[in-house]
Amino acid sequence: MKKIADIFKSAPKSIIKFDNYFEIYDRIFSKFINKKITLVEVGIGFGGSLFMWKSFFGEDSRIIGIDLNPEAKKLEEHGFEIFIGDQSDPKFWENFYNHVGKIDILIDDGGHRNLQQISSLVESINYINDNGLIIIEDTHTSFMRKKGFKNPSKYSFINYCVRLIENIHRRNPLVEKENNFFSKKIYSIEFFNSLTVINIDSKRCQNSSSIKNDLDIKNWFTDYRHEGYYIKSKKFFSRISNNSLFNRVIRKIFHRNLFFSMHEKYRIKKYINKTKE
Repeated sequence: MKKIADIFKSAPKSIIKFDNYFEIYDRIFSKFINKKITLVEVGIGFGGSLFMWKSFFGEDSRIIGIDLNPEAKKLEEHGFEIFIGDQSDPKFWENFYNHVGKIDILIDDGGHRNLQQISSLVESINYINDNGLIIIEDTHTSFMRKKGFKNPSKYSFINYCVRLIENIHRRNPLVEKENNFFSKKIYSIEFFNSLTVINIDSKRCQNSSSIKNDLDIKNWFTDYRHEGYYIKSKKFFSRISNNSLFNRVIRKIFHRNLFFSMHEKYRIKKYINKTKE
């Protein structure tokens, strides 16, 4: 199989990509090779990546570029479809998809600002074929304050993805939230260094059900997930019968006690702080 990194090196025009992208792209794009697919890339610069995608996916692929720079139109001389517009403008996306129809892959290598990335994602979801992909490149900008990105912030693209993760989990009935537009479209999200891959597949976005095998759950089975603090406390009350009223009251207290809840949060906060080192 052709490697994108090799094609990248021999492209006839300039391309800028981070080198860790290539291995990821080889894996997630392999199912599309030599298929009649439509790929759209936002932010095409000198156009080198359009040649790269055409060589990788094959002659049957339809490669479309979007850019703000009117000079990009010159790339139409090489057989590519080029659209000039603002990726943060919903009206642009509406007109764009009305013209080109549904697509299989969207790669956002545009301006990398929060609104630009979020708009490209949200305005495109309905127009991605099942088993298709939305890829947002250079998501490290969600953590950059320099160059006008003003992140980290609650409005960053990555923080928006955290909300999407909650939407995906709505498909579990125990979450007790209605499925929405996103939970019915986004099957999964993969995060890599500077790259986010959103897998679109409405057919697989089905609510999950709890099942068990045919073996009966033994009547001695006890759920111990909330017992930790109570078990630790038993040494203080070792002379008290397990069945006594006092023991049952103590169990309730140690299940719900505010002090222990605060202690848990303190310990979790220490783990969180490790991620900031």
